[in-house]
Amino acid sequence: MPAASDLPSADATEAIGKPTNREFSASNLTQTITIRLRQPARLRNIELALLVLACGICAAAMILVQLGALGRIETGVLWGGSSVLLLALIMHVVLRVVAREADPFILPIGLTLNGLGIAEIYRIDLSTVGKAVETHAGTRQIVWTIAALVIAIAVLLLIRNYRVLARYRYIAMFVSIVFLLLPLVPGLGREGLNARVWIDIGPLGFQPGEIAKITLAIFFAGYLVQARDSLSLMGPKILGMRFPRPRDLGPILIIWAVAMLVLIFERDLGTSLLYFGLFLVMIYVSTGKASWVVLGVGLFLGGAIVAATTLSYVHGRFEAWLNPFASSTYNAYGGSYQLVTGLFGFANGGLIGTGLGQGSPQTTPLAQSDYIIASLGEELGLAGLVAILGLYLLLVSRGFRIGFVGQDDFGKLLGVGLAFAVALQVFVVMGGVTRVIPLTGLTMPFLAAGGSSLLSNWIIVALLLRVSDGIRTGPRVVVG
Repeated sequence: MPAASDLPSADATEAIGKPTNREFSASNLTQTITIRLRQPARLRNIELALLVLACGICAAAMILVQLGALGRIETGVLWGGSSVLLLALIMHVVLRVVAREADPFILPIGLTLNGLGIAEIYRIDLSTVGKAVETHAGTRQIVWTIAALVIAIAVLLLIRNYRVLARYRYIAMFVSIVFLLLPLVPGLGREGLNARVWIDIGPLGFQPGEIAKITLAIFFAGYLVQARDSLSLMGPKILGMRFPRPRDLGPILIIWAVAMLVLIFERDLGTSLLYFGLFLVMIYVSTGKASWVVLGVGLFLGGAIVAATTLSYVHGRFEAWLNPFASSTYNAYGGSYQLVTGLFGFANGGLIGTGLGQGSPQTTPLAQSDYIIASLGEELGLAGLVAILGLYLLLVSRGFRIGFVGQDDFGKLLGVGLAFAVALQVFVVMGGVTRVIPLTGLTMPFLAAGGSSLLSNWIIVALLLRVSDGIRTGPRVVVG
């Protein structure tokens, strides 16, 4: 009988009938190379098809606005809008070269929302034709969109590896502090109707807080990667839930204090909520401890209640929210007139809307900026709003997917933080105009008129695309 050592092993038995190691490796390598070549091309082809669809939606919206409001088509503004579509296609070409595995849905969604916003802003401009003061916010929005797309392309070209941003986390913190303080500088800051969040640079107005939310996300991601272990250590147990140790409460107390200072000195409830909510979600994703959320929500609600009882402008927002139809609130300066007319606009739109160019969105104050969603709700109806919210939901879900698929902690936190910043803005604005929560000073991403908001949101798009390319979200075959 043969010796035990002469019998084939289990591994050798399984290998019978299979190619040799060299043959298997060569075959597998060829298959891997083929998949790696096809996968990026497939992603970019999907993006191109969706971009063509997005361009068609944007062009159709502009044409329908002109036909509804004017009864004819004017080609002048269409040529300006076509430059935006051309730049989006150029950005697609850049992605084919420098970020071939980037998410294919983000750019078309951003373009569609931006195009719908331009069309509705232009429609509100048409309502001022022939009046004493004609607005040209639609033209300005096109110019700002072109600038925002150019900057987004520059971000893609300059930042080839998003992980290098972690090295500059403290620089990002310093830049955030500077941007937060700029509106308070005498001679530079400009006070709006309620909030002091704008600065004047020559003839241009800019809202530095919009850029600060990006730099804060970079700082939070870099900081939490380092401090995650200490922040995850739990302290005393209260009501069945373990809370952080007292010595680890410093970061959340500092951010809470910053949010309250923004609320007090800049009179901006929305921005303070955005900054604090951004940090709260990122610390929860970093540590996985729900006690941070409970603690953070309690801190913010406590601060908001104190502010509502001691600060007149915050108290006015709560009064307009709770009693919008009371005559004293309706007629007061900064009262509920805007909120009520926006609600009537939604009601006038009904299920399918009045049609682009055929409603009266200009009745609501700031219809092209703070209340752009009410303007679209009137002319596109509930069905159109559901479609728009569906686009936001898809955009945010792709951002969350980018974050959770990533292998490195910095990319995960940055992706989730940037996506959540968009999600929180949409919720706060939509909740405010529909009277779910009090009104704040935030703007609807991509839709509302304003260059600062457009610049920041397109930078967010560029960073999400860069992160998605860096973590390689698509399926891959790895050769051992």
